[in-house]
Order: sequence, then structure tokens, then C-alpha cells
Amino acid sequence: MNSREAKLQAFDRLLTIMDELREQCPWDKKQTMESLRHLTIEETYELGDAILDNDLQEVKKELGDLLLHIVFYARIGSETKDFDIADVINDICEKLISRHPHIYGDIAVADEEEVKQNWENLKLKEGKKSVLEGVPVSLPALVKANRIQDKVAGVGFDWEAPEQVFAKLKEELEELQHEVEQGNENQIESEFGDVLFSMINYARFLKVDPENALERTNKKFIKRFQYLETKAKELGKSLKQMTLEEMDVFWEEAKSI
Repeated sequence: MNSREAKLQAFDRLLTIMDELREQCPWDKKQTMESLRHLTIEETYELGDAILDNDLQEVKKELGDLLLHIVFYARIGSETKDFDIADVINDICEKLISRHPHIYGDIAVADEEEVKQNWENLKLKEGKKSVLEGVPVSLPALVKANRIQDKVAGVGFDWEAPEQVFAKLKEELEELQHEVEQGNENQIESEFGDVLFSMINYARFLKVDPENALERTNKKFIKRFQYLETKAKELGKSLKQMTLEEMDVFWEEAKSI
């Protein structure tokens, strides 16, 4: 692996290239934080895909793309004299030191859960009015629910055991089924949301990331369905021309691949 000196040289090289592009490239000169925002989100999702695929070379590439965006935002910030890359790095260093008193102070912690609880309590001491202030409004609903539950658990608002969460999930499913049977359309959506929220909570207790779990299932389904499409084409049929029994044969084949 590279030495500390080599790593610093590589970062300095990136900063130099960023300065040159910002000053000389017509496209780079035009960019603003707003114009980069959607590209940054896209790069983040691409990194997430690479991680789920366990493609480490692609992870390396996508990390580079994200790092470029961070340096780009910092360069724009320096032009308005609001902040530069040193400010960005020093701020996160100070935050990490402040939020880890068990490493940089005299606080003792027993395990990971105590670290998370201290983290949330420290943020409240820093002036946040709610532990939920740090949950971005624009997060996808599934990810947001997971973050909400994780944060409130950090200050002790949580179930004690997975069995309790599972019991709550079953209760929510029963309430949903009741509304379905009653045909109460307005309440069905509400109860369905409660079921999803409980499922995400249960996943947390099982140490499962619900977003990752669902995306892995998406990928699995896509792979199997595309296998089914290929087999149908080999038979000279469209899927609409096949019976469910015929499709099920190929679906089972796909599951064994």
C-alpha cells in the first residue's frame, strides 16, 4: 500500500488538477454547487451499487468520483471566500475528536451501543434541538425511516428485544388486514406505512440494512426475470403467450444459477 507521504502527494495532485480545471476548462468553470448536486447524488448511488456488487475496483473508481466532487465544492467555496478544503477537513477532524471522548477524552464506553448513545447526546449538547434534525428531508422514505429509528434508539427510545418488535409487526399486519377487509381506502395506506416502518425496525434488530436487503432482492429478481425472458425468446414466445406453469419452470431454473 502507499505510504502516508504518497497519499498526501496524491491528494495535493488532485487539488492542483482541480484548480487547473476550474481556471481553464469551459465546463468546469461553469459549474455551481447547485449544478453539481444531482451529479453527486448519482455518484453516491453508483458507489452504493458497486459496494453491493462487491466490485472493489469499481468501488475505488466511484470513491474517486465522489472525492472529486468534494474537492470541487471546496474549490467553489474558496472562490466565495466562505471555506476551502482545509476548513472542510479541519471541521470534520474537530467533530470526530469532539464526538469520540472515549478516544480523545476520559469517557469510558462498554460497547458500540454506548458509543452511538454518546454520539447523539453530544449532538444535543452542541445545540441541536432534536436528535432528528440530522435526518435529511430529501432522503428516500425507506432510508429515512431507518435513520429515524437509529437516531431515536441512540437516546434510549427503543424496544428491548427483537421479539417485541416482531410482535409489533404482527400487530400492524393485523391492523392492515382489518382495514383491507373493511375496504377503508384512506386507512389502508396509513396502516401499510406502519407495517413498513415496523419491518424496517425489525431489520435493525436483526442487524440487517433494509435498503441493502431490498436492493439485493431487486437485483436477484431482475437477474431471474431476464433469464425467463431469454428462455421465452429461445422458444419463440412472448411472456404473454406462456402459462404460469411454463414460466415457473424457468423461474426455478434461474434460482439455481
